[in-house]
Amino acid sequence: MPTTSDPKPRPNHRRYIQSLRQMTPEQRLLKVFELSDFSKALFRQGLRRRFPDMPEEEFKQLFLQRLQRCHNRNY
Repeated sequence: MPTTSDPKPRPNHRRYIQSLRQMTPEQRLLKVFELSDFSKALFRQGLRRRFPDMPEEEFKQLFLQRLQRCHNRNY
C-alpha cells in the first residue's frame, strides 16, 4: 500500500505482510534473529573491505565500537 510519502514502490509488500501474519510468534522471532545476524554479517564484511589490512583483534574492537554506535542511534 504505497503512500504519497513512500519514495519507492513496493509491489510485494502486501504479500510480505500476509506471510508474516501466517507465521507463528516463534517463527517470527527466529526470522528476526536470522535477519539480525545477516545484517551484522553484511556490516562486518563492508567494514573489513574498508580496513583489509587491520589486525584481527583491532578489527574486532572497531567492529564492536561501530556496532554499538549503530545500536545507540536506533533508540
